[in-house]
Amino acid sequence: MPDGYRRTGRRDGVAPRQQLLRVRGRSVAWVPPLLLLLAIAAIDRSTGGEFRTISWIVLVPGICAAICGVWTTAAFAALSLVTYVVVDSAWPHQYRTGIPDFILVAAGGALAVLACAVRLRGERLMLHMQDVAATTRRAVLRPLPPGWGGLDHAGVYLAADSDARIGGDFYDIQPGPAGTRVLLGDVQGKGLGAVATAAALLGTFREAGYHERDLVTVADRLETRMVRHRRHAAALGRDEEDRFATAVLLGFPEDDPDVVKVVNFGHEPPLVVGPAGVRRLPPGDGLPLGLGELAPNGPPPVRRARLAPGETLLLFTDGVTEARDGTGAFYPLAAELARAVAADPRTAEPQRLVAHVRDGTLRHCGGHLGDDTTIFAVRRTAARDAVAGRSRV
Repeated sequence: MPDGYRRTGRRDGVAPRQQLLRVRGRSVAWVPPLLLLLAIAAIDRSTGGEFRTISWIVLVPGICAAICGVWTTAAFAALSLVTYVVVDSAWPHQYRTGIPDFILVAAGGALAVLACAVRLRGERLMLHMQDVAATTRRAVLRPLPPGWGGLDHAGVYLAADSDARIGGDFYDIQPGPAGTRVLLGDVQGKGLGAVATAAALLGTFREAGYHERDLVTVADRLETRMVRHRRHAAALGRDEEDRFATAVLLGFPEDDPDVVKVVNFGHEPPLVVGPAGVRRLPPGDGLPLGLGELAPNGPPPVRRARLAPGETLLLFTDGVTEARDGTGAFYPLAAELARAVAADPRTAEPQRLVAHVRDGTLRHCGGHLGDDTTIFAVRRTAARDAVAGRSRV
């Protein structure tokens, strides 16, 4: 999983990622308040005594509190006070603003320093929450080596919650004696409960995906694990009785390289993207994991689909399909991909495909995601396609 949160050092009490005013790596956040201070002093000197502007200098530490660190804000609060005394003293006695405005500037500076300290504390807390969220997701979503299980793959996770509450999106690849299995899913809800559920499902998938030869058995193990995990959470007093997870389980058989097996637990059906265009796999008619006892026809069936060499399977959570633009229109994923592949067939490569969908989703919703978004693309490696081609000759 790409790490969306990076640890950085601090300087002057400001997290560098929060400093927007930088030139060649150096902060220039002090420049606007300095220019404002000089402008107020100059305007005050150029106006008549009946219209004094020096009291406006109280704005300077206020601006600092929003963009600078505590010490810089304190320095400008002191500088503003000194500038006020110097400029005001230069006027004849009858035109001076005097002690009342001196108290205003002093109090404004003190409040600005306090506000800056509160702001930075909130920023540090947010950075800590983001680091914890990223670390937790790294612990759940293990790194996948290139070509793992004979699959070229690429994935990206985009968090929607500004408060860094982690969601339950998950994915993994598990090679085994019966072939390679892929799982992508989305746990209902957010927070540590959703992450714990995702971790439980991934743990079961990694074991069952390796040991079980039948994909139906892997699917049954996932359903059983979901029910067991929910019961355990309820026994601990957690309110998770209604929690469920949509998921797509794929199987790439070793003995049939042209086929992918699909079990869909109420999730968005994957797209097949290749030089010939874009097509959607049959929609899943199964219920989400954890709701299997309500299914009138039993567990979801295993469906088979044929894949041509160079075709990529695109799996995604509903953060992509439910992304809306300013008019409320959903992101037209399939149509957009069809146009992109027609213009450049290399778009079907996993890395390019994931990047294209990521950028298109963010552009469509203006960067305001309504839900956590996971995009994952897999296809058989070129070496495996070549072996499959020779076996058919």
